[in-house]
Amino acid sequence: MLDLGCGSGYHLGRFAATARSVLGVEPHPDLCALARRRTRRATNVEVRQGVAQDLPLTDASVDVVHVRWAYFFGPGCEPGLTELERVLRRGGTALVIDNDPTRSTFGRWFRRGYPTVDPDAVERFWSTRGWQRRVVDMGWRFGSWEDLAAVVRIEFTPETAEAILAEHRAAGGALEVDYAVNLWSRDY
Repeated sequence: MLDLGCGSGYHLGRFAATARSVLGVEPHPDLCALARRRTRRATNVEVRQGVAQDLPLTDASVDVVHVRWAYFFGPGCEPGLTELERVLRRGGTALVIDNDPTRSTFGRWFRRGYPTVDPDAVERFWSTRGWQRRVVDMGWRFGSWEDLAAVVRIEFTPETAEAILAEHRAAGGALEVDYAVNLWSRDY
């Protein structure tokens, strides 16, 4: 199993509980170090530094690819998809989880922070390449305003984050935020 754009390795341990072998690939050295530290006791997990456009893997070496909020905004990600297809075995499955900017509170925030992402173009991009879409409703729950603010500040530029937080606080500052995502999948 490949977790592409594994970040700090948050999901690697869960995947390792059922997969024979798990590989996390992440472009950022600091996040690779965190992922390695997080999974140091898991004998079936490896973390490699790399980018989606040039995966450090051999051809047809992966059964399942998981990509969660890594870089797939549709048009422009073709080089990464070409590599994904190269490393997947015949009969393998790819799963891409990405924001749905057409629904939810977070979707509204996403549109504000990333106004050049065209949701219709993204959907056309995936659909015309044989990917299936499943819409998923989820949410964030925070224990404090500070935790919510910290996550919003990770997701957006400082200016956008502060504007979102000010508006959210003025609207009551709920510690639960509805969030919609698209799960794109394809069997190869």
